[in-house]
Amino acid sequence: MALGRLPEHEQHVLDEIERTLRRDRRLDRRLRTLRLRRGPDLTRPLVRIASCRPHGRTVAVLLAVSVALMVTGIVTSAPWAIRAFAAVWPPTLFAVFRLLCRWSGG
Repeated sequence: MALGRLPEHEQHVLDEIERTLRRDRRLDRRLRTLRLRRGPDLTRPLVRIASCRPHGRTVAVLLAVSVALMVTGIVTSAPWAIRAFAAVWPPTLFAVFRLLCRWSGG
């Protein structure tokens, strides 16, 4: 590859791309705050979970399953029902909380 100057039309295209990128505020902010990190980014899964946006139907299904498991666990005292309820209830609460936050604009 030659180390000379770009042809005029390619330089014009490159300049236009650079102008467009400079106007992108979000990209500019990310590049300014870019830090080199050592090791894997362990916060990435937490960010993905925190940005969860559940739908109303999903929350309704989770609530129905949670209530059914809770009633089953209370009536039968079956260990599997209690464990299943213990596994389903925290994600249900989180989904309800995220849905309410989205609906309230928060």
